[in-house]
This record gives sequence, C-alpha cells and structure tokens, in this order.
Amino acid sequence: MQRTGRSLPASMLLSIRDRRMRKANAASSTKAGATGTLVASYNVHKCIGVDRKFDPDRTSRVIREIDPDVIALQEADNRFGDRDGLLDLSRLELETGLVPVPIAANGKGHGWHGNVLLFKKGVVRDVHQIRLPGLEPRGAVVAEIDLDGNQTLRVIAAHLGLLRRSRSQQAQVVLDIMNSPDETPTLLLGDLNEWRLGNRSSLKTLHVTFGPLPPAVPTFPSNLPLLALDRIMANRHGMISAVEAHDTPLSRVASDHLPLTAFVRL
Repeated sequence: MQRTGRSLPASMLLSIRDRRMRKANAASSTKAGATGTLVASYNVHKCIGVDRKFDPDRTSRVIREIDPDVIALQEADNRFGDRDGLLDLSRLELETGLVPVPIAANGKGHGWHGNVLLFKKGVVRDVHQIRLPGLEPRGAVVAEIDLDGNQTLRVIAAHLGLLRRSRSQQAQVVLDIMNSPDETPTLLLGDLNEWRLGNRSSLKTLHVTFGPLPPAVPTFPSNLPLLALDRIMANRHGMISAVEAHDTPLSRVASDHLPLTAFVRL
C-alpha cells in the first residue's frame, strides 16, 4: 500500500495476473491461520445481478454462504422515493441469526442512505447516522457493539461517492469520527469507490489512523474482479487477517460487486 499509484490499465493487468493465485490460496489461507469474528462488506447493487435480474432471495443466499458475524451492506434500499428496503430482514434473521443495528426511523428503508449493518451476537451500545458531504446522497452508520460482554468494537459502515473530491471530503469525516489511533478498536468497512493506491488515492488521509492498510483485494466487477473498490480496515495493527473476496458461482452473478470478508481479533 505504500507504493505509488499505478495507472488503471496497469492495475487491471496485475489483477488479472494475480487472480488465479489468490483463488488458489484463498481456501488454504483462511483455514490455516484465521480465527476470530468473521466480518464482511457487500454492495448488493439493489439486489440486481449482472444478469439484470432483481432477485433479493439470491442476495440473501450469498449472505448465507458467507455466514458472517458482522456484515455491512450497501445499496440495500431503493435510492429514490421512499427508499424502501429490498431484503426480507425477518427471514434473513431466522436463517442466519443476523439482526440489523437499529437506527432512527427512515421511512420504509432498512438502513441509512442504503447502508445496513447487521450482527449476530452482542449488545449495541451506541449508534450514529452520519451524513457524508458531496453531490450524491451518501451516508455512514457508526455503531459500538459489545460482542462478548466485555469487549467493544466500533464499526463504521460507509458507502463513499463516485467523485474523487467527494471521497476526499468523506474520508476526512471518517477521520473526524476517530479521536486517536489507539482508542476503541474500530473497523471501517464498505464500498469506498477508490481503486487507486498510494499518494494518488483519495483515501490517503486514512493512513493516519488506519495505516498501514491491508492488501487491496479486487471485488469489482464481480464476474472478473479488477478493482479493489470495497475495503475492510482497522485502526490497530494485526486486528484483521485473511482479507479475501467471497468468490463463488452465486456471488459472481448476484451483484456487480463481490463480497469482501476478513477475520477480526480484538
């Protein structure tokens, strides 16, 4: 992550070259040394797959495949109108044990600006809904969860904008949420919409709190992932491990993004 940013064509060629190696090593690396809380981030693309079919049940099946302890979803609500939620959260809870972090009433939507944060076990101590700056309606959900009764994890679930200037401003808001690099163990996960690395990245200010960053894993587009738009970051070194794309036949078609997973040890 400390290297200067590559051009888009160079990054794409590198992703293609490394994809087979990542897939070959994924299963063995996860089983070999990764333990702890399984977290995930998944842009569900309004439950519309690469085949252009709207299929919320297929989206839920991908989540069941992952079987996470904590998961952040993006684009889980309609973008316009009443921003209706698109998933059957009651059924998802029955099938996976995942419950949404409660937020202030927001019409018929699941979450805040399409962001939904779900978890299996624990007690939610605090929740904030953050409006992010920029031309597009973007937001973040910030929750503090007691996962095991005596250890608190802060999770910032966000979906950053398409414009580079907006992403820089939004990254600064994320930093403003943090008081110091060594405070509450904190995860930042979501679709950050930035493929550049190093000094060319609009997210370079995040290195202050979340660096050195874990390897960027390509998740977009799902049928041939070339760009690392989705990220999982922690404010403590060694807190996350085995950051991988959940690449299965189902996940390749259910959304234009692959889910991203990691293990967290507090």
